[in-house]
Amino acid sequence: MSYENIRKVGNEHSEWIKGLEFYMDDLQVLVHRLEEVARTNGDFETRSGMEHFQNQFIIQRNNIEELKHKIKEHIHLVSRQPALETEQVNSTLLTDHESLADEYRTLEKVINEIRKEFNDYLVRVRQ
Repeated sequence: MSYENIRKVGNEHSEWIKGLEFYMDDLQVLVHRLEEVARTNGDFETRSGMEHFQNQFIIQRNNIEELKHKIKEHIHLVSRQPALETEQVNSTLLTDHESLADEYRTLEKVINEIRKEFNDYLVRVRQ
């Protein structure tokens, strides 16, 4: 059975939770920027873009909350495992941990792409 240091796993959990909180705050900033655009622009192209981003922001907030819940469940499972005294995490939990790491990286990539797309949109509608 493969084991990994529990401190490393715990540090990654903490980093992910902090990262998700950052992305949640970042999305809130983008929502405020979108609200500013809504107040100052009313043409059809601008409104359709607003709807697109409004939907994306809602979806990503939900994705953040879902992943945060999964991470917290994983933290609970890791803390309950018998090998805790040896400060090691078993291979099954490590597989789950790697899956969460992949989900986190994917979510980061998606949010960064949406942010870039939104910033490009802002440049277009403010010209």
